[in-house]
Amino acid sequence: MLGRMEDVTPQEGQRRVQAGALLVDVREQNEYDEVRAHGAQLLPLSEFEARHSELPRDRELVMICRSGARSARAGEFLKAQGYTQVVNLAGGTMAWVNDGLPHTQGQTEQG
Repeated sequence: MLGRMEDVTPQEGQRRVQAGALLVDVREQNEYDEVRAHGAQLLPLSEFEARHSELPRDRELVMICRSGARSARAGEFLKAQGYTQVVNLAGGTMAWVNDGLPHTQGQTEQG
């Protein structure tokens, strides 16, 4: 699997977060404000290269965006920087919400 980041389902992503992984949302602030997976930490892709060092290297990172493409790019970038525990949430926030997992819509928590 060298060079390829693992994709996980929303259910597997939630399981990993419950086990201690950090859910990192790489969408922009306005997207995050509209709807976000419960517990997601925002680090917008537009700021990612400058701020990626804020992310822990000793904890698994589950990357998430709207549909999975931007988070995959961010995860590949992290792997190139030496991060070893990085996975991508396939389908992104849309899949998370569609699967009925806990999320915040605007200011109201769902699920």
